[in-house]
Amino acid sequence: MNGVDWMPSECDVSIRPGWFCHENEKPKSVNSLLQIYYKSVGRNCVLLLNVPPNTTGLISQEDAEVLFGFNEALQRIFSRNLVDNAHVRSDGYRGLNFRPDHILSNDLSTYWAPEQGKLKGYLELDMGAKIRFNVVRIQEAIHMGQRVIAHHVDVLKEDGEWATVVTGTTIGYKRLELLVVAMEAQLVRLYIDESRAEPLIASFGLYFDPITCL
Repeated sequence: MNGVDWMPSECDVSIRPGWFCHENEKPKSVNSLLQIYYKSVGRNCVLLLNVPPNTTGLISQEDAEVLFGFNEALQRIFSRNLVDNAHVRSDGYRGLNFRPDHILSNDLSTYWAPEQGKLKGYLELDMGAKIRFNVVRIQEAIHMGQRVIAHHVDVLKEDGEWATVVTGTTIGYKRLELLVVAMEAQLVRLYIDESRAEPLIASFGLYFDPITCL
């Protein structure tokens, strides 16, 4: 909590029920691997996926098919960021080098920063029209440390009221939230509710996942 270095956790999971290959066992499904991905990579961790060789020293065909399917699913879900052309504003920023629109970039060396000493704030994205999404991605400028302690995401409803769709704690390198129900909204806000130091948000994304079943 109060350390000076950021060190990611590693989540070790096998594609099969155990760590070795047995003919009477089947690999996990693509849907199961996607759920693991959200709960590991999507929780600021590194995923180490064990794929054991069979008795011939090769990866079995059924394991390979699942891996190819897993990769195709990730590409399908995350190949298009629905906020790429959004207009971004905030309730304040430190200067031109820390503009809110930096969060539209995948370059984690650029980021939004609030005024000096401010530990809370929000970013608002206007997509110009309603979009449908069920995945939220947030990333901090991790080379500057993991700072956020609590955050939430709101969407503006048709009745003009804001509704919270995500409530979370730390963010770190990457936070992925898969919503139970897909949302349609034009305006989305990311609120930083608590932070150890000035929050530095490097990237934000919204996606639609038609594959994963919770």
